Amino acid sequence: MNIHILGAHNCESQNLKLVSLLIDDTIAIDAGSLASSLSLSAQRKLKAILLTHQHYDHIRDVPAIAMNFALDGATINIYSIPPVYDNLTTHLLNGELYPKFLERPEGNPTVRFTLIEPYRAERIEGYDILAISVNHTDPTVGYQITSHDGKIALYTGDTGPGLADCWGYVSPQLLITEVTAPDSYEEFARRNGHLTPSLLKEELTVFRELKGYLPPVVVVHMNPRLEKEIEAGIAAVAKALNNSIKLGYEGMKLDL
Repeated sequence: MNIHILGAHNCESQNLKLVSLLIDDTIAIDAGSLASSLSLSAQRKLKAILLTHQHYDHIRDVPAIAMNFALDGATINIYSIPPVYDNLTTHLLNGELYPKFLERPEGNPTVRFTLIEPYRAERIEGYDILAISVNHTDPTVGYQITSHDGKIALYTGDTGPGLADCWGYVSPQLLITEVTAPDSYEEFARRNGHLTPSLLKEELTVFRELKGYLPPVVVVHMNPRLEKEIEAGIAAVAKALNNSIKLGYEGMKLDL
């Protein structure tokens, strides 16, 4: 399994992009920078997009991807929970901001949306997919993805503390999660459903107690203005837990 981090931040600039992950060139998780990171030929290889939640920095490029597929006469499959469908149809693909690609062309719409349920296993494009509910300000799911050869990666999406209930359902060989802010912003992080290095440490400690191991960890969704402070905190957590914990970056490639 090859995982390409297209976007690793929660803000965008010339060199920084919103969160998007690409699995084996065919499955994307979140679409913050999906169209802006991929050539048209690379976009045509996409078979499915898994969306974690409705926030703009995670769904922004859905209309652009849909437009490109529509112009090619192709179809893209999107999977997520009901609030994401509701917001796409109401705000982005509503026939005013962008065409209603969930309905057009009639009989064979460009975007085929499938609702998923947390903790119900799905088979999507040859991968076993398990959505797990996480703690964010709006309903959000992470995704565990298992390849045909048994490689397992878990992306939590945006999440705050309290992942203990999720850990019992997953057994990743690689964990990709978020750390939005440094420890000095802990109150902000708790209030807005995010993690800091110390909050991540607490979650990983519970994971190790429940599962008996810790996988390598990559963190994304950093606020770039606070990244140096986040990086120092993550280094301290990695040392304390004696485990690989790295900050993700645009263009980072991970192999399982």
